[in-house]
Amino acid sequence: MTLDRLFFGLMALAGIAAGSALMAAPQLQNFIIKPYFWILIAIAAFDLGVYAMRRNAPGAMLTMNARLLGLVIGVVLMVVIPTLAGAPVRFF
Repeated sequence: MTLDRLFFGLMALAGIAAGSALMAAPQLQNFIIKPYFWILIAIAAFDLGVYAMRRNAPGAMLTMNARLLGLVIGVVLMVVIPTLAGAPVRFF
């Protein structure tokens, strides 16, 4: 499994987790850290984990295109899940 595919899977899980949390408890939208920042925190945690495990070896970095696609995957899932469930959530 390539690093990109692992990252996309993690972003899908982060988006599903954020969307499910917002669906179950809509009051989380008023939390001090906004829900879309949860996805950015997951990206930063993944980058830090890769850096710590591979010690910045060549080829161990994600491209910017992969990071942006991961952000889009996470945010889309975070928005779609509560919207389809009918939860009264504001995202931005």
